[in-house]
Amino acid sequence: MFAYLARRLLYAIPILIGVNIVTFALFFVVNTPDDMARMQLGVRRVTQEAIDKWKMERGYDKPLFVNDRAKGLDTLTDTIFFTKSARLFIGDFGRAEDGRDISKEIASRMGPSLAVAVPTFILGLFVAVSFALLLVFFRASRLDFLGVVLCVAMMSISGLFYIIGGQYLVSRLLRLVPISGYAAGLDAWKFLILPVVVGVVSGIGASTRLYRAFFLEEIGRDYVRTARAKGLPEPLVLFRHVLRNTLVPVLTGVVVVIPLLFMGSLLTESFFGIPGLGSYTIDAIRAQDFSIVRAMVFIGSVLYIVGLLLTDISYVLVDPRIRLE
Repeated sequence: MFAYLARRLLYAIPILIGVNIVTFALFFVVNTPDDMARMQLGVRRVTQEAIDKWKMERGYDKPLFVNDRAKGLDTLTDTIFFTKSARLFIGDFGRAEDGRDISKEIASRMGPSLAVAVPTFILGLFVAVSFALLLVFFRASRLDFLGVVLCVAMMSISGLFYIIGGQYLVSRLLRLVPISGYAAGLDAWKFLILPVVVGVVSGIGASTRLYRAFFLEEIGRDYVRTARAKGLPEPLVLFRHVLRNTLVPVLTGVVVVIPLLFMGSLLTESFFGIPGLGSYTIDAIRAQDFSIVRAMVFIGSVLYIVGLLLTDISYVLVDPRIRLE
């Protein structure tokens, strides 16, 4: 298995390089440094001198890939690609337009993002699996039909409805928790309850339908009928056999989501005023801060590859029949 993991890690290197090159092309080839300067300066009739000064202050006055004016190794290192994109591989994300260190900002904002995302992920998974097992237990009944209709209805509603509706009902009318904001320490729970509940409720519909389909496919297997023939009660059959043998497809969707927890939720953090990575990315897009956006795209790519690797490892742990060759 170690050889397999090492091979997958080696595969990740060209993937990250490709993602980095594509991202660089989107930022610097399609959108030239002169265009970036005009958008940042925000002046319709900006002079070329102001554009050149803006580019020089931020290192955008260098060639893209090859610097013919330099000598030796500097022909490749003294370029925009190396200073702005290649250095991301060593964790050097540079500085934002306001001068702040992006690495420090990411480290400080990761805590609030995890404080929202981890409880939402754990509670959402527990509620969705439990609800799906309940519908499978009462399959082909009126309760199962109503549950599926409810799931489809919840899937059809936009996530913004849950956010705005939760803020209006719980915070404005009932005044149970603050409508937005964040506080460090033990007082954070007052600001986290509503975002977590909204995140769990908004994801129940799609997750429950997916898990219900997995359980229904597994419940018709021969080993399930054999377990019933031995006299095992239906709840025990569901939990001991059906749930255990559907962990592989469940983990396919679950483990891949885990790296996204570190990235935060764009909508939730923005609407609830939580200073996490999601709101950090949204603010960077609004401010057209390309350095932050590039860093977040690169981190997202790395975390997604890590998630796929964790998925393969989890397959071996939950199903001994699977071997990583």
